[in-house]
Amino acid sequence: MSQTANSPAGGGGGARVNWQTQLQEYCRKSKIQAPVYNIFSERRGGRTAWSSSVAVSGQTLVARYWYDGENVNNAKEDAAEVALSWLTPGSSSAYTGQSPSYQQPRFN
Repeated sequence: MSQTANSPAGGGGGARVNWQTQLQEYCRKSKIQAPVYNIFSERRGGRTAWSSSVAVSGQTLVARYWYDGENVNNAKEDAAEVALSWLTPGSSSAYTGQSPSYQQPRFN
């Protein structure tokens, strides 16, 4: 079963390869050990927030955001995006139709 994420709002539609898959492929092609994800939680008031880290190429990188439990996979996606940005500085790891989450929308 393949994993895909939803296309970005306003995107061209169609499925795209998710960040976790991109990171897995990068590691395979670069002949480095596969990424290892860690999910962790923190109580915040009456709710639990979830985040993730990923160990890759001797480094542990942490997701930028915390998520509700039903969106815990987004935490892994976030960590994978951070890892790809670290592994490929100065290059765009985005596939066609994928817009990096760190881009801010332009308002005219």
